[in-house]
Parts: sequence; C-alpha cells; structure tokens
Amino acid sequence: MSTRAPAWLAALTFTMFTFATDDYVIAGVLPALSRDLGVSEAVGGQLVTGFSLAFALTAPVASVVTASWPRRGLMTGALLLFVAANGAAALVTSYPVLMGLRVLAAVAAAAVVPAAYAITASQAPAGRQGRYLALVMGGLTGSLMLGVPIGTWVGGAFGWRATFVLAALLGLVSLVAVRRTLPRVAPDPAEGSLRDRLAPLARPQVVAGLLGIVAIVLGSMMVMTYLAPFLRELAGAGPVEVGWVFVLAGAAGFAGGQLGGRAGDRWGADRALIAGICGFGAVMAAFTVVWGLRPLALLALLPLLALWAGVSWWIPPPAQVRLLALAGPAGPQALALNSSAVYVGVSGGGALGGVVLEWHGPGLLPAAAAVVEVVALVLFWQASRLGRPAVTSTVSRTGT
Repeated sequence: MSTRAPAWLAALTFTMFTFATDDYVIAGVLPALSRDLGVSEAVGGQLVTGFSLAFALTAPVASVVTASWPRRGLMTGALLLFVAANGAAALVTSYPVLMGLRVLAAVAAAAVVPAAYAITASQAPAGRQGRYLALVMGGLTGSLMLGVPIGTWVGGAFGWRATFVLAALLGLVSLVAVRRTLPRVAPDPAEGSLRDRLAPLARPQVVAGLLGIVAIVLGSMMVMTYLAPFLRELAGAGPVEVGWVFVLAGAAGFAGGQLGGRAGDRWGADRALIAGICGFGAVMAAFTVVWGLRPLALLALLPLLALWAGVSWWIPPPAQVRLLALAGPAGPQALALNSSAVYVGVSGGGALGGVVLEWHGPGLLPAAAAVVEVVALVLFWQASRLGRPAVTSTVSRTGT
C-alpha cells in the first residue's frame, strides 16, 4: 500500500489553512484596518471575536443540520459563500458591514470544518486515521507559518483590503481543489441529534474541562490578536517585521505542539499541562519585564517570542487528552465540542484583550494573559476533582 497522502487529503488540509488564515490574519493588519475604518485597535480586534464566536456557536448546529447533505455539495456551497464574503469585505467602508461579512465567512467555515474531519476519519486507511487527522489539523499551524505572514505582507504592501482579496483567492483555490479531488462521500446516517452531540455537557467535569480549554486559548489569543500594536510599542515593528514574527511563531508553535503531545504521553497529561502553563506564565512575566525597558531591538526579542509560541501550542495536546479522560465513554462527543471551545477562546481573547488594550494599553496584555492561564489550570483541577467520584465508583464496581 502506498504511503503517499491522497490528493483529497491535501485539499482538505489546504482548506483548513485557508479558514485559519482568514481568521488570524486580522492580527497582522489590525493597525491599518482600524485607522482606515475610523475605529480603535481594540474595536478592530473584535473582528476576530465576531468570526470566532460565530464559528463556535454555528459549528455544532451546522454539523447536525447538514448531516444528511452530500459532502461535496455542502463544501461547494460553503466555500462559495466564504469567497463572496471575503471579496465583499475588500470593498466595504463600514465597520458594522465588515463585521457582518466576517460572521458570514465564519458560518461558511463552521459548515465545512466538521465535515472535513468526518470525511478524513471515514476515508483514512486502517491504522492511519490519527495521522490523516493530524495532517488536516496541521493546516491551522501552517496558517501561522505561511498564511498570516503572507497576508500581513500583502496588507503592508497594498493595503489591508488586499488581504481580504487574498483570502478570497485562497477560498477559490480550496473550492477547485475540493471539487476536483474529494471522493463522493455519503453522509453518515448515524450522525446523531443535537441533543446527542451536546450530551457531554451534562457531566460537570466535562463542562469544567471545556471551560479550561476556553481559558487556555483565550489567554494565548489575548496576546496574539494584538501582537501588532504590542510589538509596535515595544520594538517599533511594522507590518513586514510582524509578518516575520508570525513565521517564527508558526514554526515554534508546530514544534511546541509536537513536544507537548509527546510530553503528555511520557509524563501524563496533568504534568504536561502544568509544565506548559507554568512555562507560559514565565514567558508572560518576561514580556512584562521587558515592557519596562522599551524600546528594544526586535531581534533581541525573537527568542522570547519563539518561546511564547512554543509554550502556547504545547498546552492544547495534553489538555485534549485530559478532556478525553474526563469524558469517559462520551469522549468522541466531548472532542467534537472541543473545536467550539477553541473558537470561544479565540473570540474571548479578542474581546478581553481589546478591553485591556483600550483601558490600559498593550503593556498589560501579557500579565492579564498569564492570569487567564492560571484560571485554566484551576478549571482542570476542578474538573479532575469532579470526575474523581465517578472514577472511584467505577473501580469499586469492576474491581475484584
């Protein structure tokens, strides 16, 4: 059997790359976009919040509503909507209209992403399901290494509107790739009702674990969403420099995610999670210290920025493993809710980070993010405590 990845898998990975780039690239063009639309950078950052919150709320419902739809037809319609929303975004002069178009793009993404994961899981050869899923998820990290930097550079050279044109073009490439390569996959009749998909929320430990995921992502995104104004004030960085920082962050984030996953396997999810959150707190403390020494050369900050990205992506793998353990038999459903929790965290990071930026300036962002990560650790501790009686009772029933 050939070990070469099939073309449809590459198409789905590129589609994930397209959606993540569209969401995160706002961070790279935020100063110019906000200035042109006549809003503060804190308000401009809410475009990330709107996209991510719309995705989080729509994804679980869309996965049920579209369960019986042909997969190719679903993806074709959603990608056409995505392309149209981004093309229109390049023409608007009104912030509220742009926010509405961001919500439309998010709805399109929310319809595609669950279907992409389901197709990948069902079409993967025996023994390669995890590897195939990891490749599709790699589109997210790839967006930080390539998509966001390229979008930032395009925005710096041709204006922020060109960034949305780029997103529309990426959507068109995704559409053509999906149409040409995706096999005709029948919808899964056993997708389940919305009630079935939300069933894990009846378990308090799962709710606490999902809230922990939200807090983890929220803390990281508080800094990432407003990285451009933070680095501008700290090191005088412009769009080109910020683009290169995103390249570095993507590469370091990929490495951090791999190391975090291995640490979770070797040390256990709890120890790996604690190590990651402590590392994040240490990096945020260092950012707080160097803020008092500004202005600094961006080159001197690169090791610290790489550490920030690495520990940020270290944390999610052991957190997801811990969530699966907390959910028990409801693990698959809980993992499905995980993507919504991630996007709630992204939207919360944009919202809360915007408040901090508006009231206190970018210098307080690292300290606030560190506090949120400590909250995440407390939530996972509480989740473990809530899940302990169930584990104990199970052992007592099955033990000899």
